[in-house]
Amino acid sequence: MTSEIRYRRVLLKVSGEALMGEQGFGIDVAVVDRIASDIAEARALGVEISIVIGGGNIFRGVAVASKGGDRVTGDHMGMLGTVINALALRTSLTKMGIDAIVLSAIAMPEICENFTQRAALAHQAAGRVVIFAGGTGNPFFTTDSAGALRAAEMGAAALFKGTQVDGIYSADPKFVPDAERFDRLTHAEVLGRGLAVMDVAAVALARENHIPIVVFSIHQKGEFARILAGAGRATIVSD
Repeated sequence: MTSEIRYRRVLLKVSGEALMGEQGFGIDVAVVDRIASDIAEARALGVEISIVIGGGNIFRGVAVASKGGDRVTGDHMGMLGTVINALALRTSLTKMGIDAIVLSAIAMPEICENFTQRAALAHQAAGRVVIFAGGTGNPFFTTDSAGALRAAEMGAAALFKGTQVDGIYSADPKFVPDAERFDRLTHAEVLGRGLAVMDVAAVALARENHIPIVVFSIHQKGEFARILAGAGRATIVSD
């Protein structure tokens, strides 16, 4: 089966909201365990996997700015949320016997290691799943941008974006039932059409580094591995 694998090294971007399950806030451990099992299944195919995780289930920095607060402080608070989520995902992976490491862009050595590209590549070469926390470490950049940045730094063959739906649509299919779904797009088409799958900086960075973006449903059990094996349902963005 490994001879059919589309990409041998990938970065998976997981939104914080995906960890909530049916809850309105926080972390549903059963959902995190299920996502971890999907990662373990993909890893069993021989794929090297690193992960960027968001923090929207705990805190969003833009929420502070929208109410007149300081955006920089808000974004720092959001970065702390991503560390909480990264630790939760590492715990679930460890329970399954998967060696995983959390690297944070914000120094907090009592909790996890600091991010450097050298350390990340060394951990990946040692067979570990590398989980990136703290976004880029800078305010005004989303964790989508962190995903594209880390994908480039890790030499990933593709950036997988796990979302609430099974690909990219012309509009939110939850509100527009007849929205058009795309199987394939170019980076330029995503940017030109203003399709809100990732922020502009993330898509542009992926395009500049010739990294395909694979958008799929994070809620569909086993879909990550199926897409890696050449099946599944996703939208592929490539030039």
